[in-house]
Amino acid sequence: MKNSQTIAGAHQGSAKNSLPYLLGALAGMVAAGSFYPYLKDVPTAGLYAVAAALTVLSAVGFGVLWPQGQKQAAAPAMPVSVTASRNEKQGEEAKPTVTESRTKILDTSIIIDGRIIDIAATGFLEPPFLVPNFVLREIQLISDSPDAIKRNRGRRGLDMLNQLQKRSDLEVKISYKDYTETREVDQKLIRLAKETGGYLVTNDFNLNKVAELQGIRVLNMNNLANALKPVVLPGEELELQVVKEGKDENQGIAYLEDGTMVVIEGGGKLIGKKVKINVTSVIQTNAGKMVFTKLAQK
Repeated sequence: MKNSQTIAGAHQGSAKNSLPYLLGALAGMVAAGSFYPYLKDVPTAGLYAVAAALTVLSAVGFGVLWPQGQKQAAAPAMPVSVTASRNEKQGEEAKPTVTESRTKILDTSIIIDGRIIDIAATGFLEPPFLVPNFVLREIQLISDSPDAIKRNRGRRGLDMLNQLQKRSDLEVKISYKDYTETREVDQKLIRLAKETGGYLVTNDFNLNKVAELQGIRVLNMNNLANALKPVVLPGEELELQVVKEGKDENQGIAYLEDGTMVVIEGGGKLIGKKVKINVTSVIQTNAGKMVFTKLAQK
C-alpha cells in the first residue's frame, strides 16, 4: 500500500512539473493564431506566416516558463505515506508506557509477618524485592510506639528485614522515592507500584482490594496460605482438642494444625478434652476457611 501511494505521488509530481511547458506552448499557439485575420487575404503567405509565428511564439513561451518548471522539478515530491505519517505524529501525543517488571514491592504488613523469608527461600517468590523508605519509617514508628503490642510488632518487622537483607540468595533493594504530597503509606505504595510496574506484596485486605481496582498486580500471602491449607471434606472424622467456648450456646472451638478454626456443635462443655468429631460443612470467608462439625456418635 505504501509503495502504491508513493508511486502515485511521483506521477502527480511529474504531471505538475510538465504543466509549465504545456502552458508555454499553448500561449505561443494562441499568440500565433491572433495574426491569422490580418494575413488571411494572402493565401500562401498567410499560411506560412501563421506557421512561422506558431513555431516562434511557442518556442518563446516554452523558454519563458522553462525556469519555473526547473524549480518545481528540483523540489523532490513528498511521498504520500511519509506526509500522512508525519501528520499522524503531529496530531497524536506520545503516551507514556509502563513496562511490567518482576520486582516485588513489600509493604509493612508483609515485613512484620515474616513468612515471606521462608516462601522466598523456597523459590516460589522470586526476587528482586523492593522496600520503600517510607515503609521503613512506618516500621520504625511502630517499634517506638508506647503500646507494647505495637512496639513488639515493629521490632519484629525490623528483625525480619535484617534477616531478609542478610540472605545472599535474595536480592533486596531500598527505594528512596517518596511522595511528599500524601502522608498515606498505602497511597504511596500504589503510586510506586504503578510507576515501576512491579507486584505489590501485602497481607492488608483493604490495600489488596484498592490496588486491584487500580489495575495493580497483588500477591497476598494470606490468600496463598489459605490455598495451601489441607482440604477437609464433609463427612470426614477428626480428633481435636476443644480450646474454648464458641459464640453460640454449647459450641466449642478447636483448631487444625494450620490454624483453621473448627466449630464443634455440642462441645461447649468439653473444653480441654480431645473429642472425635464429624465434619458437616466448610465455609470460605475473607479471613479464611471455617469448619463446622458435630460430635461423633459413639
